[in-house]
Amino acid sequence: MPAHLITRSPGPGPRASRRARRLRATALAGALAAVLTPVLSACGGDTAAASGGSTLKWTSSYFPTHWDPVVGGSGAQFRELALTYASLTRTDETGKAVPDLAKSWEYNDRGDEITFHLRPNLTFSDGEPVDGAAVKAAVERAQKQKNSALFGDLTSIESVDADGLDVVLHLSQVDYQIPQLLGQRVLQVASPKAAENPEKLDQNPVGAGPFVVTQLVPGTKAVLKKNPDYWDAKNIHIDNVELTSAPDTSTVVSGLQTGVYNFADLDPSQASAAKKAGLDVFVQPGFNASNLSLNVNKAPFDDDRVVDAVRHAVNRQEFVDKLTFGYGEVTDQPFPKGYVAYDPESENAYPYDPAKSKKLLAEAGHKAGDIKLDLVIPAEDPQAEIVQSQLAKVGIKVTIKIDKNWATPFFAKDLTFSLYATTGRDSAVQTLTAHFGPDGPLNLSTPYEPDGFEAAVAKVRRTPLESPDYAKTLQAATRAGLESKALVFTYSQPNLIAKSKAISDLPKNPAHIDWTGVTISGSR
Repeated sequence: MPAHLITRSPGPGPRASRRARRLRATALAGALAAVLTPVLSACGGDTAAASGGSTLKWTSSYFPTHWDPVVGGSGAQFRELALTYASLTRTDETGKAVPDLAKSWEYNDRGDEITFHLRPNLTFSDGEPVDGAAVKAAVERAQKQKNSALFGDLTSIESVDADGLDVVLHLSQVDYQIPQLLGQRVLQVASPKAAENPEKLDQNPVGAGPFVVTQLVPGTKAVLKKNPDYWDAKNIHIDNVELTSAPDTSTVVSGLQTGVYNFADLDPSQASAAKKAGLDVFVQPGFNASNLSLNVNKAPFDDDRVVDAVRHAVNRQEFVDKLTFGYGEVTDQPFPKGYVAYDPESENAYPYDPAKSKKLLAEAGHKAGDIKLDLVIPAEDPQAEIVQSQLAKVGIKVTIKIDKNWATPFFAKDLTFSLYATTGRDSAVQTLTAHFGPDGPLNLSTPYEPDGFEAAVAKVRRTPLESPDYAKTLQAATRAGLESKALVFTYSQPNLIAKSKAISDLPKNPAHIDWTGVTISGSR
């Protein structure tokens, strides 16, 4: 599978890919848990207590496949990489960009140039200075490195100048989204010295984040310690982190109960068991949304009536009821309700109406059973079975085909019909262009885009985020994107975390895991 096709994805693939990784890892992770239990207990218990420290024992189903942030910064893995790497900005609980490595920033009068002012006296964990030159190197590497997952996010940046602690981004267009864009997901900054050899950086990550990696077993385990030189170290109260790759979903709760872990991302199916076990189930807001991906360049979706028939055949509530265990909600947009980019005017534009679906298919000249579709996915996924059942009710026969190399034809836009799910972007515009733009990696119908979308997005970029017209302008762009025939959204759900009650609640920053102010009681 060509690496560049996978790493450019701005979000995880279908939920099945997550399940598949867990299933494949079950035997290894089970053995690992058995071997590491005494080690982890010692590190997180006796040793930590003896040294007066506190240890976070985090098991993650999104354990990084790459620790080079240019390669691994897409999808959900940026949350783990944020242990090691800091960014120019971060987002607060409202989703607004706030300072991180950069203490402030300002645009020029035209809005096509932005200057970030970095905090003084910061260093990476290898002692190299965090300065404008380091940021310039990070941007240019993200744009040019062959296996970069981020180059498509940085198309507005034409060139970069560095002057001491200042870094100036010259833009190819007016774009007020840059502070939102350059948060944890898109530009985690690595030491330029370490990044001279990206392969070594992948094995020995060097950043300026809250923790420093001291041991790394690729794909399995990472051990980290608090970074005393982190700019906000005074508000980091965790001394050590043990990050491991999660075993099968069903064993995570037992691992939390026995103390092998004290923090884990959680599948909704396990939430009830976690609560019964006396664990905290923490709901972390997210930008997650699932969809059916259609290729309008291929029959039968080159007929708008067939596309609309599929839209009306989808019963979104069934996805919520069967998959989210009370934690999700229906959505027909790439954003959850209540988010600034969610467009109320577009809500329920294509309500569930199987009778109308059948009528549209008949108008298009199709009898029941005429249309036969292959739904190609990377692994078993209950979403696919729901889609198969719902479309069967209107006379469309769906055959589920599993292709472990699914990413190659998906991102090459060779598939006719598939599923996808994303975790969104801090910049709503980037989420929109990824789904609906002519070069969007999640647009299975490339180079197709809906009429008026490009102009609507350009207007958002030209609108400062503090403008009273921003929300209205952004929602209009969402509305323009939803004219696309290439995607049918189904449901969204937050990120669920199960944790020991000894760990305090985390800041509810959408899609992020922020350790600022978090404490672990009983460890000091």
